[in-house]
Amino acid sequence: MSPPLVSVVLPVYNGERYLASALASILDQEYRHFEIIVVDDGSTDGSAEIARSLHGVRYLHQQNQGVAAAWNAGIAASRGDLIAFLAQDDLWTPSKLAVQVAYLSDHLDAQYCVAKARYFLEPGCRVPAGFRRERLEGDHVARIVETMLARKSAFDLVGRFDTSLVLADVDWFARAKDAAVPMVVLPQVVLHRRIHNDNLTYRVSARGYRDLLTTLGRSIKRQRGTGDG
Repeated sequence: MSPPLVSVVLPVYNGERYLASALASILDQEYRHFEIIVVDDGSTDGSAEIARSLHGVRYLHQQNQGVAAAWNAGIAASRGDLIAFLAQDDLWTPSKLAVQVAYLSDHLDAQYCVAKARYFLEPGCRVPAGFRRERLEGDHVARIVETMLARKSAFDLVGRFDTSLVLADVDWFARAKDAAVPMVVLPQVVLHRRIHNDNLTYRVSARGYRDLLTTLGRSIKRQRGTGDG
């Protein structure tokens, strides 16, 4: 039996500063049966040139619609039975795919798995508002798409990412949990998450707070059976 193909989706928006390093961490994977899909969300810098310069990278361009739309575009274009995601400024450990593919291959009931991350502060950068400094110490369970490996069927069960939300990944994990989609948290560190001045994830915004409240409200409705969320 041939090894399963992993489709790696990497959204980028004006990410030329770190994109080459992120792509290198994919190309350095011990598990070799993968494809890379870079979804350019309307970059105006040199991101397109970096992505196109690497052999085997599939480059897709879309008008700026946000990371959720880029994730969805990557899923739609994927050829693999397994889907993984990496942010333009993060790094995978070399064993990331090998560890997670092995687990899902041995546990056919699990639809997806997540794992641990190690956070590091980019030299010369300050800790962003909204990021807890203590997370720079040790390893942490990270229920985020960048540590996830999912069967494509998981997106049939849960649906795609909600493009109306900034925190679409939080909403997706909430929907998966409420639907009792089988998953597991692995103990290995599979991601080095770069913390820097421009991290969108840690910017506190009114819209982000609204998204959290929306996600919580939808989850409560689903659990009560009073709406589809």
